Amino acid sequence: MPFTKETIVLATNNLGKLLEIESLLAGTDIEIESQQKYNVPPALETGLTFVENALIKARNACKHSGQSSIADDSGLEVDFLNGAPGLRSARFAGENATDQDNREKLLGVLKNLPPKKRMARFQCAMVYLRSPSDPSPLISLGTWEGSISSSEHGQNGFGYDPIFLIDNLNRTAAELTEAEKNQISHRGQALRGLLERLHL
Repeated sequence: MPFTKETIVLATNNLGKLLEIESLLAGTDIEIESQQKYNVPPALETGLTFVENALIKARNACKHSGQSSIADDSGLEVDFLNGAPGLRSARFAGENATDQDNREKLLGVLKNLPPKKRMARFQCAMVYLRSPSDPSPLISLGTWEGSISSSEHGQNGFGYDPIFLIDNLNRTAAELTEAEKNQISHRGQALRGLLERLHL
Protein backbone atom coordinates (compact mmCIF):
# COMPACT_ATOMS: atom_id res chain seq x y z
CA MET A 1 0.00 0.00 0.00
CA PRO A 2 1.57 3.34 -0.97
CA PHE A 3 1.84 5.72 1.94
CA THR A 4 1.54 9.49 1.73
CA LYS A 5 2.67 11.75 4.53
CA GLU A 6 -0.24 12.64 6.74
CA THR A 7 -1.21 13.07 10.33
CA ILE A 8 -2.15 9.78 11.97
CA VAL A 9 -4.25 9.71 15.12
CA LEU A 10 -3.15 7.34 17.85
CA ALA A 11 -6.26 5.73 19.29
CA THR A 12 -5.37 5.74 22.97
CA ASN A 13 -5.77 7.85 26.09
CA ASN A 14 -2.94 5.96 27.79
CA LEU A 15 -0.05 8.40 28.22
CA GLY A 16 2.46 5.57 28.65
CA LYS A 17 1.48 4.06 25.30
CA LEU A 18 1.54 7.47 23.61
CA LEU A 19 5.06 8.26 24.81
CA GLU A 20 6.30 4.78 23.94
CA ILE A 21 4.90 4.87 20.40
CA GLU A 22 6.18 8.43 19.85
CA SER A 23 9.64 7.18 20.81
CA LEU A 24 9.34 4.21 18.45
CA LEU A 25 8.31 6.54 15.59
CA ALA A 26 11.15 8.99 16.11
CA GLY A 27 13.00 9.47 12.83
CA THR A 28 10.11 8.31 10.63
CA ASP A 29 7.89 10.46 8.43
CA ILE A 30 4.82 9.79 10.55
CA GLU A 31 3.33 12.70 12.46
CA ILE A 32 1.25 11.25 15.25
CA GLU A 33 -1.34 12.97 17.42
CA SER A 34 -3.30 11.77 20.41
CA GLN A 35 -7.00 11.16 19.91
CA GLN A 36 -7.59 13.48 22.87
CA LYS A 37 -6.78 16.43 20.59
CA TYR A 38 -9.89 15.53 18.59
CA ASN A 39 -12.06 14.83 21.64
CA VAL A 40 -12.52 11.23 20.55
CA PRO A 41 -14.76 9.44 23.05
CA PRO A 42 -13.55 6.13 24.49
CA ALA A 43 -14.37 3.11 22.33
CA LEU A 44 -16.38 0.24 23.75
CA GLU A 45 -13.88 -2.61 23.65
CA THR A 46 -16.33 -5.43 22.99
CA GLY A 47 -14.01 -7.63 20.92
CA LEU A 48 -13.02 -11.13 21.94
CA THR A 49 -9.42 -10.79 20.73
CA PHE A 50 -6.68 -8.17 20.79
CA VAL A 51 -7.08 -7.71 17.02
CA GLU A 52 -10.83 -7.10 17.28
CA ASN A 53 -10.38 -4.51 20.03
CA ALA A 54 -7.61 -2.73 18.12
CA LEU A 55 -9.87 -2.48 15.07
CA ILE A 56 -12.73 -1.13 17.20
CA LYS A 57 -10.48 1.57 18.67
CA ALA A 58 -8.98 2.50 15.29
CA ARG A 59 -12.42 2.81 13.63
CA ASN A 60 -13.66 4.93 16.50
CA ALA A 61 -10.68 7.30 16.22
CA CYS A 62 -11.04 7.56 12.43
CA LYS A 63 -14.75 8.29 12.70
CA HIS A 64 -14.42 11.10 15.24
CA SER A 65 -11.17 12.66 14.00
CA GLY A 66 -11.56 12.40 10.23
CA GLN A 67 -7.96 11.16 10.08
CA SER A 68 -6.32 7.82 9.51
CA SER A 69 -5.56 5.99 12.74
CA ILE A 70 -3.21 3.59 14.43
CA ALA A 71 -4.50 1.60 17.39
CA ASP A 72 -3.09 -1.16 19.47
CA ASP A 73 -4.62 -3.55 21.92
CA SER A 74 -2.26 -5.36 24.16
CA GLY A 75 -2.19 -7.33 27.34
CA LEU A 76 -0.46 -9.80 29.58
CA GLU A 77 -1.08 -13.54 29.38
CA VAL A 78 -0.09 -15.70 32.35
CA ASP A 79 0.09 -19.44 31.69
CA PHE A 80 -0.92 -20.41 35.24
CA LEU A 81 -4.10 -18.31 34.82
CA ASN A 82 -4.96 -19.84 31.44
CA GLY A 83 -4.10 -16.62 29.62
CA ALA A 84 -5.57 -14.15 32.11
CA PRO A 85 -5.57 -11.21 32.64
CA GLY A 86 -5.48 -11.06 28.81
CA LEU A 87 -8.05 -8.66 27.40
CA ARG A 88 -8.78 -7.43 30.92
CA SER A 89 -5.15 -6.57 31.70
CA ALA A 90 -5.93 -2.88 32.33
CA ARG A 91 -8.94 -3.82 34.50
CA PHE A 92 -7.62 -6.93 36.23
CA ALA A 93 -8.24 -5.49 39.70
CA GLY A 94 -11.49 -3.74 38.72
CA GLU A 95 -12.91 -1.23 36.26
CA ASN A 96 -11.11 1.76 37.81
CA ALA A 97 -7.95 -0.10 38.81
CA THR A 98 -4.58 1.64 38.72
CA ASP A 99 -1.44 -0.01 37.36
CA GLN A 100 -0.36 -0.56 40.97
CA ASP A 101 -3.68 -2.22 41.84
CA ASN A 102 -3.32 -4.62 38.91
CA ARG A 103 0.26 -5.52 39.76
CA GLU A 104 -0.54 -6.13 43.41
CA LYS A 105 -3.49 -8.36 42.53
CA LEU A 106 -1.40 -10.44 40.14
CA LEU A 107 1.45 -10.81 42.62
CA GLY A 108 -1.09 -11.93 45.22
CA VAL A 109 -2.67 -14.51 42.92
CA LEU A 110 0.74 -15.97 42.04
CA LYS A 111 2.16 -15.78 45.57
CA ASN A 112 4.51 -18.66 46.45
CA LEU A 113 4.41 -20.15 42.95
CA PRO A 114 7.81 -21.45 41.76
CA PRO A 115 9.48 -19.68 38.82
CA LYS A 116 8.65 -22.44 36.32
CA LYS A 117 4.93 -21.83 36.92
CA ARG A 118 5.17 -18.05 36.47
CA MET A 119 5.66 -18.01 32.69
CA ALA A 120 3.92 -15.15 30.89
CA ARG A 121 4.02 -13.02 27.78
CA PHE A 122 2.91 -9.65 26.53
CA GLN A 123 0.84 -9.68 23.34
CA CYS A 124 0.21 -6.71 21.05
CA ALA A 125 -2.06 -6.32 18.05
CA MET A 126 -1.53 -3.07 16.14
CA VAL A 127 -3.68 -1.89 13.24
CA TYR A 128 -3.70 0.96 10.74
CA LEU A 129 -6.92 2.20 9.15
CA ARG A 130 -7.25 4.87 6.45
CA SER A 131 -10.91 5.48 7.31
CA PRO A 132 -13.69 3.96 9.42
CA SER A 133 -14.80 1.85 6.46
CA ASP A 134 -11.32 0.77 5.32
CA PRO A 135 -11.91 -2.78 4.00
CA SER A 136 -8.25 -3.80 4.18
CA PRO A 137 -6.72 -2.76 7.51
CA LEU A 138 -3.04 -3.37 8.08
CA ILE A 139 -2.51 -5.67 11.07
CA SER A 140 0.74 -6.49 12.84
CA LEU A 141 1.32 -8.67 15.90
CA GLY A 142 4.06 -8.82 18.51
CA THR A 143 4.82 -11.25 21.36
CA TRP A 144 7.26 -10.76 24.23
CA GLU A 145 8.03 -13.83 26.33
CA GLY A 146 8.98 -13.67 30.00
CA SER A 147 7.72 -14.50 33.47
CA ILE A 148 6.22 -12.77 36.49
CA SER A 149 8.71 -11.81 39.18
CA SER A 150 7.89 -12.26 42.87
CA SER A 151 8.21 -8.52 43.58
CA GLU A 152 8.47 -5.20 41.79
CA HIS A 153 11.76 -3.96 40.36
CA GLY A 154 12.62 -0.87 38.31
CA GLN A 155 11.22 2.61 37.79
CA ASN A 156 10.71 2.79 34.02
CA GLY A 157 7.78 1.87 31.80
CA PHE A 158 4.19 1.44 32.94
CA GLY A 159 1.53 -1.19 33.53
CA TYR A 160 2.98 -4.58 34.46
CA ASP A 161 6.54 -3.63 33.50
CA PRO A 162 7.92 -3.71 37.09
CA ILE A 163 6.91 -7.38 37.50
CA PHE A 164 7.51 -8.66 33.95
CA LEU A 165 10.83 -10.45 34.06
CA ILE A 166 12.88 -10.96 30.89
CA ASP A 167 14.46 -14.24 31.86
CA ASN A 168 17.57 -14.16 29.66
CA LEU A 169 18.41 -10.66 30.94
CA ASN A 170 17.33 -11.27 34.55
CA ARG A 171 15.77 -7.81 34.57
CA THR A 172 12.20 -6.61 34.55
CA ALA A 173 10.81 -4.49 31.72
CA ALA A 174 10.89 -1.55 34.14
CA GLU A 175 14.65 -1.97 34.56
CA LEU A 176 15.31 -1.58 30.84
CA THR A 177 16.19 1.70 29.19
CA GLU A 178 13.68 3.11 26.73
CA ALA A 179 15.89 2.05 23.83
CA GLU A 180 16.33 -1.49 25.18
CA LYS A 181 12.60 -1.93 25.70
CA ASN A 182 11.70 -0.56 22.27
CA GLN A 183 14.07 -3.03 20.64
CA ILE A 184 12.50 -6.17 22.13
CA SER A 185 9.01 -5.31 23.38
CA HIS A 186 5.76 -6.65 21.96
CA ARG A 187 4.70 -3.13 20.98
CA GLY A 188 8.04 -2.42 19.33
CA GLN A 189 7.78 -5.63 17.32
CA ALA A 190 4.20 -4.88 16.23
CA LEU A 191 4.92 -1.27 15.26
CA ARG A 192 8.01 -2.17 13.25
CA GLY A 193 5.94 -4.74 11.39
CA LEU A 194 3.30 -2.13 10.69
CA LEU A 195 5.88 0.36 9.41
CA GLU A 196 7.28 -2.26 7.04
CA ARG A 197 3.84 -2.77 5.58
CA LEU A 198 3.40 0.99 5.25
CA HIS A 199 6.72 0.99 3.34
CA LEU A 200 8.44 3.32 5.80
